[in-house]
Parts: sequence; C-alpha cells; structure tokens
Amino acid sequence: MGSAAATTAATTAAVAPTPVDDLATQTSTLAVQEEATKEDVAPHRSHDPTNNMKRSDPFQFGSRFLEQDDDVFEFNAWDHVETDDAYKEYSEQQFALQRQSPVSDFDKYRFNSDPAKWWNLFYKNNTANFFKNRKWLQQEFAILGEVTKEDAGPKIILEVGAGAGNTAFPILANNKNPKLKIHACDFSKKAVEVIRNHEAYNPESIQADVWDAASEELPPGLGESSVDVVVMVFIFSALSPRQWKQAVLNIHRVLKPGGEVCFRDYGRGDLTQVRFKKGRYLEENFYIRGDGTRVYFFEKDELAQIWSSGGVSSSEAMNDKPEEEQKPGEGEASEQTTPSTAVESESAALFDIEELGVDRRMLVNRALKLKMYRCWIQGRFRKK
Repeated sequence: MGSAAATTAATTAAVAPTPVDDLATQTSTLAVQEEATKEDVAPHRSHDPTNNMKRSDPFQFGSRFLEQDDDVFEFNAWDHVETDDAYKEYSEQQFALQRQSPVSDFDKYRFNSDPAKWWNLFYKNNTANFFKNRKWLQQEFAILGEVTKEDAGPKIILEVGAGAGNTAFPILANNKNPKLKIHACDFSKKAVEVIRNHEAYNPESIQADVWDAASEELPPGLGESSVDVVVMVFIFSALSPRQWKQAVLNIHRVLKPGGEVCFRDYGRGDLTQVRFKKGRYLEENFYIRGDGTRVYFFEKDELAQIWSSGGVSSSEAMNDKPEEEQKPGEGEASEQTTPSTAVESESAALFDIEELGVDRRMLVNRALKLKMYRCWIQGRFRKK
C-alpha cells in the first residue's frame, strides 16, 4: 500500500504542470466553457439583433418561451404567453368604454351598406409594396406543401380575400406542381387589379376575380365540389356576423369532399381590439377601423361552433335583414332573416374541426415597462 502510494505521488509530481503550464490550461478551459455557454444559448434567446427584432409578422417567432425565472423585460417579445390578470382587467375596462360610445346609427349604415367601397379605398391608398408576403403559409399548413409537389396532379386552391396577392404569389413561387391553379378572389375590385398587374401574374397558373364570399354565387370559373384547398387568412373577420352563415355554406359548396380550409384570424383581446377608442364599436367584438374597413375579434369556441354548425355562432340571435337594407335606427331589433337562414338546417355540421388553437404573443416596451398582447386563432376545417 505504502509503496503504491509513493509511486503514485512520484508519478503525479513528475507530470504536474509548471505554473505557466497551469495558467495556459486554465485559460484554455475557460475558453472552452465560454464557447459551450454560447452554444447553449439558442439564437432566439440571444441578444443578436437578427433574432431580437420587434416583428409584426406573427410567424417570425414561435420558440422564445417565458420561463419562471426569466426577466420579462429582457427581450421585446415572448411567444405563446397567456395574458395576465392585470391585462385581462384592463381589456374588459376598455371594452366597457367602447360599448358606451358606439358608432352612430348613421355611420353604422354608411359603413355596412357598402363595405366594398372602403376596401377599394384601402387598396387604392396602399400599394402592393405595403404588404408583406406570407412566406410562412406552407410551414403552418402542410396541405399547401402537398398540393404544390411535382407529382401532386391537378389541384385547385381558392384564396378568399386575396388582397394584394401576398398569399398567392409566395405559394406560386414555391410551387413545383405544373397542374396547380390558384383562384385568388377578393371583395375589392381594386385589390384584384393589384394582383392582375403583378409581374408574376400568369392566367395559366393564377386567376384573380372579384367575389363576395357572402353572396349567393360561387367564385367565377369554379363550380360545386371543384376546389381542393381554401385559404382564408384575416378575411373572415371582415364579414359581419350576419354574413357568416352564407360564407361558410359557399366554402362548403365549392370544396371537394374531404377538402380543407386553412384559416387564420384575430382573437378576442388582441392589442388592436383593446386600443380602439370611442366611435369604433359596431357591436360586440365588431369594430370599424379608422380607414372604414370592418374587423371582428373571435373566441376560439365561437369559431369552432361557426364552422362545425354551418356558420351559426352559439351566441347568435341575429335575425336581421341584410345589412345593405338596414337604415339608420334599424339593427338588432329587426325580425327579418338573411337569405342564408333558409339553408340553416341544410348547412348544419358541414365541417370537421381538424385543428383549432389560440396563438398569443406578448410584446414588451422595455423602456416604459409595458406588456402588450397579440392574439390570433388558427385552424384547419375539413369538409365532411
């Protein structure tokens, strides 16, 4: 035992580093540890400017989760954060103030009687360069990747509310399917003009037309059960609750059996809704923006009800006459029905809810120590 210990000690002494060697070893070890620490910090949790920008595109995020020991004000945005009690209370106070100062009857008629007018003005004032391309679509909706594969065969995509083409053209840019056709439809004739004037517009692969999703006609060039995929991104919210029924029925009519709806829109409590001032409130969760366009903010359960039961929300008690017939002073008390009421029984249970989730993001003003929340709802609905 003693001999072995002595031998070990002698060996250790023989190979022990000199003070200079020891300093070099420590420096090398610290460098390795520093490098390892850098590698352990994911890009989205670093302070690299390319990963810490305050972005308006809701899909330029997804993995910076707020954990228990995190400093909320370290970054300017966190993903998938539930609203706190203080924000919920503040939101409800704001909603109460909005209800106290609604849109006048005169303006309600003015905005509801000809919504296309306001969207035409919107696209006249905002050129195609104003909008960001939605390059995230195929990342979020797998079906868009499938129909654009080289061997996918004849496929038709209908985009409802195509705007300036910021959904249709990115899909075409990634398309490898020579037999894919996109029908890009919008309520606004000005938006359709913008699409048709785009340098990438080719009638062989994309057809742009004016179409009101809440009308009783199908889109130009499309018959019943002719479409594989319908894309509805921030468009359903532009419709009045009285138009949901007909719009859902139209989507059902145009889709093939088993066809899919790719859906994304605003959720109740979104910062945009909370910030509305007096004179913007039309009815519960439904507002007029400063540019005259309308916007609705949905609850998740409400959307599930609308799409699973043919466009009727669980809280709907709106048997009003069509909005274009409403005159100032008329409104919730009217007893007449929309044209789609007659098909209510026919339109029940038209879609299966494949997926429906709430997507939240917390924005942080680090200078003022303010927390603000964005809220979107995304889903996939399949025709029964």
